[in-house]
Amino acid sequence: MIERYSRAEMAAIWSPEARFRIWFEIEAHALDAMAALGLAPASAARAVWERGAFEVERIDEIEAETKHDVIAFLTNLAEHVGPEARFVHQGMTSSDVLDTCLAVQLTRASDILLADLDRLLSALKAKACEHKFTLCIGRSHAIHAEPTTFGVKLAGHYAEFARNRARLEAARTEIATCAISGPVGTFASIDPRVEAHVAEKLGLAPETHSTQVIPRDRHAMFFAVLGVVASSVERLAVEIRHLQRTELREAEEFFSAGQKGSSAMPHKRNPVLTENLTGLARMVRSAVIPALENVALWHERDISHSSVERMIGPDATVTLDFALHRLAGVVEKLVVYPEAMRRNLDSLGGLVFSQHVLLELTQSGMSREDAYAKVQAAAMAVWEQGGSFRAALERDPEIAAAVPSARLDELFDTDRQLVHVDTIFERVFGS
Repeated sequence: MIERYSRAEMAAIWSPEARFRIWFEIEAHALDAMAALGLAPASAARAVWERGAFEVERIDEIEAETKHDVIAFLTNLAEHVGPEARFVHQGMTSSDVLDTCLAVQLTRASDILLADLDRLLSALKAKACEHKFTLCIGRSHAIHAEPTTFGVKLAGHYAEFARNRARLEAARTEIATCAISGPVGTFASIDPRVEAHVAEKLGLAPETHSTQVIPRDRHAMFFAVLGVVASSVERLAVEIRHLQRTELREAEEFFSAGQKGSSAMPHKRNPVLTENLTGLARMVRSAVIPALENVALWHERDISHSSVERMIGPDATVTLDFALHRLAGVVEKLVVYPEAMRRNLDSLGGLVFSQHVLLELTQSGMSREDAYAKVQAAAMAVWEQGGSFRAALERDPEIAAAVPSARLDELFDTDRQLVHVDTIFERVFGS
């Protein structure tokens, strides 16, 4: 987690101050519940809320001696609360605090990421609707295939990010669990009603079955979803990077006044933002394998997962937040060149209509094999020598006999490509 790729709201979730504040709330709410159950004095619960405080520097100082972060926190808390602090953490174990805290942090991070996705979805929808009927060439294997529209392209990305939003909602629900079950998760030293109370206060659900730790399959799923979202970020970023290539120049990142593209070549307008997004996506995905490997802990618990999560929790969420924010800005300001799109579409002399001619010949009675051979022969001549695909077709007597000139007009009409655009948009965006 570095400042260059961090936004303040997300980074704040992972600050020491925020972490220890959550620890304090977990302990204070747990003591409230114990007081309500008659297991601790109400005066002790009040004392914790009224006098409870901590200092990050002091906790670090104590931990340097104790080599235990939760004990260091509790010791510092007791320095402020006084004798009543002896009722804090009764029946609990460190994982109750650590795992519940991580659940709070990841749910708060999820809320920011969901808002990021909402902004990106809004930008994609607006740009897709703006270019709903802006013709461009569709490509397979990076080679001209058939016409599509730029709006249809963006609608596909919208649909993908809408799926990602649903995945993240589900991952948020799965990660939002609270464990206050004591050593090896048996509740032998603490009433399960304490866990229920803490969960309610923190907006979590009680963990179905904790083994002193919350099972890490939940976390694996969460980080896997972040990895999928990051891959979708990269897919859109790569599309924009390709479209900005000099040979295409169909769309490009906004280039602001005073911006410089190269230290050596003043003419350069490089896709630096989307290239950056490709790199950031790689970093988010790098958290997935460690999260999967965290699932298999020894017996009821070990701490092999701990060092991993202290890094991937902040790094993956902060990086993805920054990436989604940046991508939304790229889409909002994306510069589109419809004339270049049309020029590229027409650059192969009509070859992009080859399927329509193939299908027409089969409809006229020609075998598919013969029709394919004739259309391909005409297409390869144009591919290699240039010229008009339609003219090449008309020079073949059999094709000319089977497909009249008026019918070729229809087959080469790009409006044919637009007939079901409304259907696609209704599926993606609703009516």
